[in-house]
Amino acid sequence: MSGPWGAAGPVRQGWLWGAAALLALGAVLGAWRWAGPRRRRRLQRVGTVLRLFVYPVKSCRGVSVRRAQVTPMGLRSGELRDRFWLVIREDGHMVTARQEPRLVLISADCDDGHLVLEAGDMERISVPVKLPETNPVRNCRVFGQDIQGRDCGDEVAQWITTFLNSEPCRLVHFEPSMMPRKSKDTIALFRNTDEVAYPDCSPVLIISEASMDDLNTRLEKKAKIQNFRPNIFVTDCSAFEEDTWEDILIGDVEMKGTVCCGRCILTTVNPDTGVIDRKEPLETLKSYRLCDPSERHIYKTSPLFGKYFAVDKTGTIQVGDPVYKMVWE
Repeated sequence: MSGPWGAAGPVRQGWLWGAAALLALGAVLGAWRWAGPRRRRRLQRVGTVLRLFVYPVKSCRGVSVRRAQVTPMGLRSGELRDRFWLVIREDGHMVTARQEPRLVLISADCDDGHLVLEAGDMERISVPVKLPETNPVRNCRVFGQDIQGRDCGDEVAQWITTFLNSEPCRLVHFEPSMMPRKSKDTIALFRNTDEVAYPDCSPVLIISEASMDDLNTRLEKKAKIQNFRPNIFVTDCSAFEEDTWEDILIGDVEMKGTVCCGRCILTTVNPDTGVIDRKEPLETLKSYRLCDPSERHIYKTSPLFGKYFAVDKTGTIQVGDPVYKMVWE
């Protein structure tokens, strides 16, 4: 013997290394065999973007834009971000058109670093997008979930309260440093990574023109797309085809269809008068757009109209972009 391995030590050591290498190679080949060849993505055109909407203040009038960034938390056009402003009561609870239908008559836009509000005979008012740090951060409640917002000041609070002729309201702004809400805390089918500021639950809502047309053939008084407040309005597809879309590509943006949108009485607010009807178009939708009984635990008795999407890959979209369904083969 010479050394701890004896005379045959180096030979045996080399044999062991060789055996280990063969085992490792076998594991890799086995994994490849079980995984199979890499799936390919095929694009199938299913529609075209007809209109894009950003709703800066929750429940207020939307802004139609030609082009928008799609961020993980929804559409953005310049300083306009989708539902990054919220009207609340003084106790922090959200106020929407469900409680104050005249909110839909308030127009919101951004100009030179300011959010600008206009409504009826009211004098237009503006507040800075970037608020002073001296403005207090308020704790808010949106669908039973906690979220913060920086108060936009007394002047705009009084302006909104006066226009609504309501109990005192405040306006708050969601800032990037604040903690967003988890979409799955509202609807469990969302992923842990899907987040929003003040939307109901989803970064993006898509509705098709054909679905609107189908509904309007059943209504005595036609509804408008503003009754349903989508972010992306799509043409060149059949009615309710959007319900079937799972992975889609628009521009360089990839989105995942998560769940259909269950509708409530907000759809019965007339977007031109701010009067709530509480019946149509909701009652007609209930006559033919209720979910399958197996999904009642998700939607309950709400009729379905439009589909919610989460964002897998951010980028830019514009009116006229093709909408592709991504099919994995």
